[in-house]
Amino acid sequence: MIETQLSLKHWICLAVLLLAVAIASIHPLEFESYLLHQAGTAFMLVALLCCQKKIGFTFYSFALYIGFLLIHILGAHYLYSYVPYNEWLIQYFHFDLNQTMGWPRNMYDRLVHLASGLLLYPVFLRLFQVWLPSVKPFSLFLLVIQFVMATGLIYEWIEWWIAMGLSPEDAENYNGQQGDIWDAHMDMLLATLAAIIAGSICLLKAPK
Repeated sequence: MIETQLSLKHWICLAVLLLAVAIASIHPLEFESYLLHQAGTAFMLVALLCCQKKIGFTFYSFALYIGFLLIHILGAHYLYSYVPYNEWLIQYFHFDLNQTMGWPRNMYDRLVHLASGLLLYPVFLRLFQVWLPSVKPFSLFLLVIQFVMATGLIYEWIEWWIAMGLSPEDAENYNGQQGDIWDAHMDMLLATLAAIIAGSICLLKAPK
């Protein structure tokens, strides 16, 4: 059901998000990079609330969007390259994910880009449904995929532009490239593949 007003469940999601921001703001790994990342959080939250009031979303779409922001906030606190997910898995489950998968680098940034395509797809789909109400579901699917690809590219451009104004060390911390020259390409690919998966699920559920 499409909702334009914020209900109790929406406010609970927002309260969890604000609590996460408050906790993440306690001794972040690198404060300047943290603020840059959280500027993106603020922009995305404002965009969500404005669109919620104007066109409305299902609660499912709203919650997935908030879920993506929570994943991003964790990355902002530690910086994407240093989120100790593998250390947590070893400590609590005695399982070395990086070694098992043969990953030579921290993969948290890959998770964030994958989540962007997977979790943001329903919100993007709703936007296109409002903008282009007469377009068929499969055409909307293709348009949203292209939108994810375009926004991913623009994000990488903005990230590069910001990094150009930082010192080499700060730029590396902010970008999280970890010496991988194909980092931006892989990030965009993962977001695209995730959006295709999410879109395929939405297509299956779409009324015929």
